[in-house]
Amino acid sequence: MKKGKGATILCIVLVCILGLGYYASLILSPTGRGENQNIILGLDLAGGVSITYEIVDKDATSEQISDTIYKLQKRVEAYSTEASVYKEGDDRITVEIPGVTDANDILEDLGTPGSLEFQDPDGNVVLTGDDVEDAQAGTISKDGNNQFVVELTFTEEGAELFSELTGDHVGEHIPIVYDGETISNPTVNEQINGGKGVIEGMASYEEASTLASQIRIGSLSLELQELSSQVVGAQLGEEAISTALTAAAIGLLLIIIFMIACYWIAGVATTLGLLAYSTLVVAVIYLFDITLTLPGIAGIILGIGMAVDANVIINARIKEELALGKSTATAIRTGYQKALSAILDGNITTLIAAAVLAFKGSGTVKGFAYTLAIGILLSMFTALVVTRYVMYALHAIGFKDVKYYGTAKERKAVGFIGKRYVFFVISVVIILAGFVSMGVHKAGGKGMFNYSLEFVGGTSTTVDLGKDYELSQIDSEIVPLITKAVENTEVQVQKVAGTTQVVFKTRNLTLDEREALNQVFTENYGVDENTISSQSISQTISSEMTSDAIWAVIIAVILMLIYIWFRFSDFRFASSAIIALIHDVLVVLTCYALVRITVGSTFIAVMLTILGYSINDTIVTFDRIRENMRLKAKITQDELAEIADKSITQTLSRSINTSLTTFVMVLLLYILGVTSIKDFALPLMVGVVSGTYSSICIATELWYEMKIRQGSPKKKGANVKKANKVKKA
Repeated sequence: MKKGKGATILCIVLVCILGLGYYASLILSPTGRGENQNIILGLDLAGGVSITYEIVDKDATSEQISDTIYKLQKRVEAYSTEASVYKEGDDRITVEIPGVTDANDILEDLGTPGSLEFQDPDGNVVLTGDDVEDAQAGTISKDGNNQFVVELTFTEEGAELFSELTGDHVGEHIPIVYDGETISNPTVNEQINGGKGVIEGMASYEEASTLASQIRIGSLSLELQELSSQVVGAQLGEEAISTALTAAAIGLLLIIIFMIACYWIAGVATTLGLLAYSTLVVAVIYLFDITLTLPGIAGIILGIGMAVDANVIINARIKEELALGKSTATAIRTGYQKALSAILDGNITTLIAAAVLAFKGSGTVKGFAYTLAIGILLSMFTALVVTRYVMYALHAIGFKDVKYYGTAKERKAVGFIGKRYVFFVISVVIILAGFVSMGVHKAGGKGMFNYSLEFVGGTSTTVDLGKDYELSQIDSEIVPLITKAVENTEVQVQKVAGTTQVVFKTRNLTLDEREALNQVFTENYGVDENTISSQSISQTISSEMTSDAIWAVIIAVILMLIYIWFRFSDFRFASSAIIALIHDVLVVLTCYALVRITVGSTFIAVMLTILGYSINDTIVTFDRIRENMRLKAKITQDELAEIADKSITQTLSRSINTSLTTFVMVLLLYILGVTSIKDFALPLMVGVVSGTYSSICIATELWYEMKIRQGSPKKKGANVKKANKVKKA
């Protein structure tokens, strides 16, 4: 690359970063500029709409209620992936949708839940709303014109019933009845198979959208009646956002200083790449209307770690090539080539997990998956494209001397393989400590874990304080009084916008505890006890959502196992990597059990973050083992141990550097963050340490153990001894 071209590339990159930085500052500002100039924030960060429905059916079973909640959850995810639905009291269902403020528009669009029936010409009910999986407004082209239609998708059982219904009544009308009123009376043109059908004849897209909405909401198991709707304030408040941004800014600054100190000119190129990554993440989240919540922040943090990791791998490779005496231009080019496989394999395995979670997960899991996927894709783009061209440009304008990049020092291989059983014992002891702690807490009646309201439900108390308190003031003054009165450390707070009402959510309270809670408000804030209302609430993370998350993780792990097996052509690499992942999950569970950290909505995000981080770390080491093994045609057992130790040692500085930068980011969140942020920052730090430990001390050691026990290579001298025995015979 010529000097002039290098200078041009640097100018373009700097201008783009400044432009993206300005754009990101507008998006992240408290007020924004112009219309809709802010990222959509979740209920925990910015508030949203809360709608309460009353169940009309008096004899509704728990199964029907659970089914209705799950179906309604799927409906409202169209507004936000972070929407939550839960049972309140005995006959109410509450919907909370973050990032929105107009309850009336949502109620009109969502429709009033009621009974839905598909009837034959004789008025007999053939299908109900339970048989409908989805209904959407759309357009089709017919006779050269666009027509507005409603596209129907039926369940497996509903598809068979609909096929029979349409087959028996070709040329006749099939009334669609909603709450006793015929809302559509389409004519059957032909028998419809395959579970998909189209209702034609809509006068406008709005008419098609209204009919689709009625059909969707009519597929709920129970009839619901709107009771109330309100705009609620954030659970965490602006403080959570500002502290997260402050932590991110300080963390990036420290990482930049560290990278430049370690890698000089390569560190400068990395700095520009990280700045491009950070601004691009903000822009993409905004442009794709992704709702950002606390778990989403975890996904972005992992993305920053992956971005740093890719650059560390590349820079370490460049140093190694320079140590071999190659020119800086050749070292840069070769360094990128050799780093490519490790970067791609590590990021693709994590991307597989994100894709499965986005497809299969619900609620916060889906939101986490979106931010994680965005972070991974952008980290690869900035590391392999932006940083690469910046590196070439810096070299072209004059930074060609080896002293600007540094060279890798030859280090004596550390004997990790020889100490593998010590590492295994340490891990077993830590994990057993977690299981013992779970058993002790369960026997004491406290439960294995300190589950939050999202998992176990609790009591919701609404109080009119007569004054508009700031959320930070409520947290610092009122919450400690509540904690002392009911001996409950977890208190969730929501303000009702436009009023002086505040909703306090705690674990299930006894009658005496409710009276004690009421006294806090009557004695300290002059609240009339008759105006205080309380309701029991179910968990917001339903059993179905938990099941979806578990299955998503299982599917993701299986797909990662297959991918690693395919890429490394050795099932032992894949299986040892997965066992290392399970190890990290169990270590983090031990942290939750011993420290009694609240297990809430962020718990799933923490576990998924650890999976993504750990697998990436392990694959980098495995990639080096694969490379070193290619240099030898035939490997003895002793040589295999040497290769394993050498590979771990060669990637050791990279593992430590990456873990250190990620740990610093999370540590700053823990130091500066509000309580809820601390609840996911602490186990995340434990997970980062565990992921690094398992990559260095567990994964490769497991692979070696499997290798020597399954088709193991022979030790040195084995062939000689056998030859001597043959000779004597």
